Amino acid sequence: MKGATLKAVWPPATVLVASAVAVEALVRVGGVPAWLLPTPWAVTQAVWTQWDQLGPALGRTVLATLMGFFASGLVGVAVAVALSSSRWVQRAFYPYAIFFQTVPIVAIAPLLVIWFGYGLRTVAVASFIVAVFPVVANTLNGLLSVDPALRDLFRLYQASRWDALWKLHLPAALPQVFTGLRIAGGLAVIGAIVAEFFVASGGLGVVMQAAMRQNRTEVVFAAIALASAVGLSLLWAVNAAAHLALRHWSASEQGG
Repeated sequence: MKGATLKAVWPPATVLVASAVAVEALVRVGGVPAWLLPTPWAVTQAVWTQWDQLGPALGRTVLATLMGFFASGLVGVAVAVALSSSRWVQRAFYPYAIFFQTVPIVAIAPLLVIWFGYGLRTVAVASFIVAVFPVVANTLNGLLSVDPALRDLFRLYQASRWDALWKLHLPAALPQVFTGLRIAGGLAVIGAIVAEFFVASGGLGVVMQAAMRQNRTEVVFAAIALASAVGLSLLWAVNAAAHLALRHWSASEQGG
């Protein structure tokens, strides 16, 4: 298991280190101004020296992101189950689910401030709005893609709709559910950061804005790196949960 983990980690780690070294050399040799493109070393130093500012901001962004992410998972699966209950329900309400994917979060962020006020709650709601649609779409696709032979078998044994949902449809849809959650993890971070541009929540988005006004590009890059780390951590957590849940029967998780 340890060897498999190392085999999975070292290729991206190698690319990351090589890219950092290349950028460091390019910036130093090319004489690129620090305000335009700071070196990776300067960004690393900014994380260390500005941690008293970045640390609390990271905590606020993580909290809002997790709230939006878990809400999108719970609500997204529930909405997908409701939509899969009948073709009429799906045709009537699915277009409104698409609304959450098509509306720009920047456009409705001021409305969220009016409705929910300034603070963590508004950021979490924005994170939820951005992240919920992939969960709905992928879960619904999984629920509607159950093997017809298995569906007929459940009907043959006169299984109730509740039994069919819990013992057939949801288990069969789990790979698609996790696919939706993987996408939602990254989008939840994006929604939180964008909302923080409008809300004085003390998150990483606020730090980015303040650093941009002061031309402290290395702090902006440091905040971006921390936000990316949040998204990658969520992706890793979803991948680990998917592996634990599906490794015994899903071909996509076997051998992982």
